[in-house]
Amino acid sequence: MNLDDNDELVSVLPIHYSDTLFPNVHIHQFPLLTRPLQAPPSAVLSGKRITARYKAEARRLEIHVPVDTRPEVYNAEKSKTLGAGRAEDDREKNQEKPFRDGEDPRLSQVRLRSEQIPQRGAQVLGIVRDGKLHLHPISETHQFRPTLTHLDVLSRKNRRTRGGGSDSDSDDGPPPDPDEVAPAAAPPKEKKFPTDLREVHVTARKTDDQNGPGQGGLSAVRRDMLHIIRAEEDEKWQDLEFSDPTDQSSTVFESIFSQSNELLECSTNISTFIKSIKGL
Repeated sequence: MNLDDNDELVSVLPIHYSDTLFPNVHIHQFPLLTRPLQAPPSAVLSGKRITARYKAEARRLEIHVPVDTRPEVYNAEKSKTLGAGRAEDDREKNQEKPFRDGEDPRLSQVRLRSEQIPQRGAQVLGIVRDGKLHLHPISETHQFRPTLTHLDVLSRKNRRTRGGGSDSDSDDGPPPDPDEVAPAAAPPKEKKFPTDLREVHVTARKTDDQNGPGQGGLSAVRRDMLHIIRAEEDEKWQDLEFSDPTDQSSTVFESIFSQSNELLECSTNISTFIKSIKGL
């Protein structure tokens, strides 16, 4: 926004700052969501609600939204296959949820998984009310997208079935046509040995993974990444209560607004402020 000499000052808003809910105020973004985050009416009628859970050490959150089970939009047979893949994926990640005896696992919910977004500088929530600008600090920002790791499990099983037990990512192409005549194998060529033979001594030496990128550094980075992934998988989920707009959420929302009229004085001069800005 550019200011012009003819621009007028419309209003001056006093700023009120509060951190009563810090560090529990987060920004949750849903880039792929095109409708409000709420359970479908068919799921609500059957008593299902949105649930949530988190891992404190890994800073990971999940929101589970019940799927719409109306026959015109829900394939019950396909949900069994996908549900079996999710159950296997949960077992591999130590987060298995037991099913009742004789019950087929079904894909009954969409899982939205969070990725924490690094914040640049200080982010605050700003709300204008009664001619005042109320600010509250934001501690974390997360983006939620559907997690489809159960499809990886099904893909692995399909590869093992096609490859006779191999779990390799390689694809040898479509199977041969039974009506097509296989080309005759070429006769093996006679091996030719060099006439000038010399004895060569080779010594194998183990490299240290703790060195730089040229001395096994990539292996060390990969090992650290695997350690982080395993630590997250071993951490237990903790349940959260997901609430739609209720009286309780309205009470929490009201606590964001500062009720104090105490004037704050800045103890930092302009020179110190400018020197604190990186890049200047």
